[in-house]
Amino acid sequence: MMALLVNSSNPAVPVERIPAPLEEAARTKDVRLRMLEAGGESKIDAAYATLAELQAGGLIVTADPLFGNRVEQLVALAARHAVPVIYYRRDFVDAGGLISYGPSFAAAFRQVGAYAGKILKGEKPADLPVQQPTKFELVINRKTAKTLGLTIPETLLVRADQVIE
Repeated sequence: MMALLVNSSNPAVPVERIPAPLEEAARTKDVRLRMLEAGGESKIDAAYATLAELQAGGLIVTADPLFGNRVEQLVALAARHAVPVIYYRRDFVDAGGLISYGPSFAAAFRQVGAYAGKILKGEKPADLPVQQPTKFELVINRKTAKTLGLTIPETLLVRADQVIE
């Protein structure tokens, strides 16, 4: 079983069901996926305690400002409960988390800068197309993997944009 940590107090987060792509991926791998709701700072500790009770094999932390502002807390809880966690931003891994996969913020900031330049040169913002991230990065913390007693497959290590030793 794997768990998905969501901020249930965020109105943009559908907490009534697991997102279809994650549900499909779990079904493909024959893994049960359980949603854990942390509707505020005080409920994050409780969600991790539930994770331990469920004896889940891992956790996916969803992208949310609540979690993004609690990097150290989430990484410390993962270490305390000895659970493998995948995060959506590399700064979680830089802080000691296991693995992250998500948009490269450096590349996104370059896109923003290019747009700002176009606007300053006279282009109308309404005429510029909406863009989504085009570069995603995989970051793995081998030290954390070793602490958790995990061996990261070589095929994953060679695909990583950065491996923290």
